[in-house]
Amino acid sequence: MSNFAIRNIMLRKLRITLATICFVLVMLLFLDFTGTLHAWFGWLAKIQLLPALLALNIGVVAGLIVLTLLFGRVYCSVICPLGVMQDIFSWAGGKHRKNRFRYSPALSWLRYTMLVLFIAALALGSGTIVARIATLIAPYSAFGRIASNLLAPVYALGNNALAYIAERLDSYAFYTTDVWIRSAATFAVAVVTLVVVGVLAWRNGRTWCNTVCPVGTVLGFFSRFSLFRPVIDTSKCVNCNLCARNCKASCIDSKNHAIDYSRCVACMDCLEKCHTSAISYTWRRRHAAPATATKNNNSQTPADGAPEGGANISRRKLLSLTAMLATTTALRAQEKKVDGGLAVIVDKKIPERATPIVPAGALSLRNLTTHCTGCQLCVSVCPNGVLRPSGKLMRLMQPEMSYERGYCRPECTKCSEVCPAGAILPVTAAEKSSIQIGHAVWIRENCVPLTDGVECGNCSRHCPTGAIQMIASNPDDESSPRIPAIDTERCIGCGACENLCPARPFSAIYVEGHENHRTV
Repeated sequence: MSNFAIRNIMLRKLRITLATICFVLVMLLFLDFTGTLHAWFGWLAKIQLLPALLALNIGVVAGLIVLTLLFGRVYCSVICPLGVMQDIFSWAGGKHRKNRFRYSPALSWLRYTMLVLFIAALALGSGTIVARIATLIAPYSAFGRIASNLLAPVYALGNNALAYIAERLDSYAFYTTDVWIRSAATFAVAVVTLVVVGVLAWRNGRTWCNTVCPVGTVLGFFSRFSLFRPVIDTSKCVNCNLCARNCKASCIDSKNHAIDYSRCVACMDCLEKCHTSAISYTWRRRHAAPATATKNNNSQTPADGAPEGGANISRRKLLSLTAMLATTTALRAQEKKVDGGLAVIVDKKIPERATPIVPAGALSLRNLTTHCTGCQLCVSVCPNGVLRPSGKLMRLMQPEMSYERGYCRPECTKCSEVCPAGAILPVTAAEKSSIQIGHAVWIRENCVPLTDGVECGNCSRHCPTGAIQMIASNPDDESSPRIPAIDTERCIGCGACENLCPARPFSAIYVEGHENHRTV
């Protein structure tokens, strides 16, 4: 075997090794409920393209674009967990069906339509129904929902999986049928996404990436101009068609010795399959190599697969795309303004809140709904069972807080540490203790000192800010049952009072959310 062939094989093995490492680590970020891994590998979530764009991490976005301009769509084949998952399905589907792919022209109308609709939906804001539906195809968030809803129970097989599954189901049940049905939508979306992506990859390789995924389409624009790329040496090619029959992106037109670089994901499979070393991963050539295959001088297709004048067309498309992305980013930049032991309690019901509660660091309900892609990474690391995926259509799969199974401890900042999209900004424990995400509301009819004639005071004893004091229910009689008095200026909405209230089925005290967080 020549040194040239060995280099091609090593490039593919290097790609597989890096992809495996990234895929496993990103998956463990969703499965690691302790949040330990985020201290070392949380950056892998922050370098995903769409979350970085929503978080306005210009450095990350620019770095990924430069990476694509240098080496092609290696992001799709190494960094993106949904892309690597497709490769796993494709590999499994090809175990008994060798040489199963073939070249197919790009479905440009579908790719660009999906991209334009996706950008338009994001520009409208994530609080709209259209935007919530559009984010279902965002690759990183789609993988996150699959990992946290479907893979987590499998991961727990060695640690009493039945108890874990029962806990998750109990957590999603919310003790009422109607809310359970809405929450089950998250699980259903994860299943449908896995089936659709898995079947497409099993049968046709990277069809999802090159027809549906907006990130793949965006990077496809830049990969047309990549410095390094697979290049066909027509003097060595024997037209065996093995490269095209093993290209999971279906982007190699072996008949015309052309490669559609907008769809090529730089997987290096074609390099290993070519037994004549006619394909090499090398720098871009401005002119086609002398070829025996170009006998027909009427052909207008150069070696890189782009028709005459295609570069100008591609540049115009690139400028249009950049303008759309810049407009969307500018709109989001204007929106981004700086504005312990777990008590498991059963038989509680969720109170009707006029305003949902969102975590400290979210700044406001609008900021969270605008930036959140619904990846559920924050849900997976919440140690107190406070964050749950919403089943409401306007905030489908975005996190919301509820205190039936625990409360938001002031010293816990895990959700703000892991969010890659800027929906929950980093806060310290000291900052969190002064952020008012809601305020407590007392319901006289449910309070046990008045209904049962017993002393309580749970809410006052466990309030971390001292915002609740017990006073006599009758100001003229100090011996009358003592009831809570709430200082709403000091209350931060942590939910300790609601969670530890003994009243059933509804707590006598609950937290009402604030649309805009305040500092107390």
